[in-house]
Amino acid sequence: MTIEERKYPGELASSKQLHELAEEYRKAADLLVQLGRPGKPLTRAPFRLTAIHAIELYLTALLLHHGHNPNQIRKMQHDLSARTEHALEAGLRLRAKTATHLQSLSQTREYLVTRYGPELAAIASQINCLTATLERWRQRSRY
Repeated sequence: MTIEERKYPGELASSKQLHELAEEYRKAADLLVQLGRPGKPLTRAPFRLTAIHAIELYLTALLLHHGHNPNQIRKMQHDLSARTEHALEAGLRLRAKTATHLQSLSQTREYLVTRYGPELAAIASQINCLTATLERWRQRSRY
């Protein structure tokens, strides 16, 4: 099998399967947030990464549900702002504060900072903002 013939992981996943995966990451984030310690930003990194990934999966599931091409979604990489913009065009209604937070996650590259930039941990978005954004997805993402 040539490289061109191989499918990208997740390319054949349904929106329902990705939504279920997002739910599992959200549940993990709910547990990980409890391990963070005040004044120790690095202890929040596992929660941040898991929460951001859950949000990305929720957005991807929604876009697939509305007929977006998986290859086009993948080209957005980890850009939550682009995913959010497409989701809003597909009819997603978000509070202005939530949409702004999703845009700021992309603008500050928080996904990459969380993974690779321990020296920047102290300037990441507030935990309560990330928790609230994740909770709003849990509440609204029923198919």
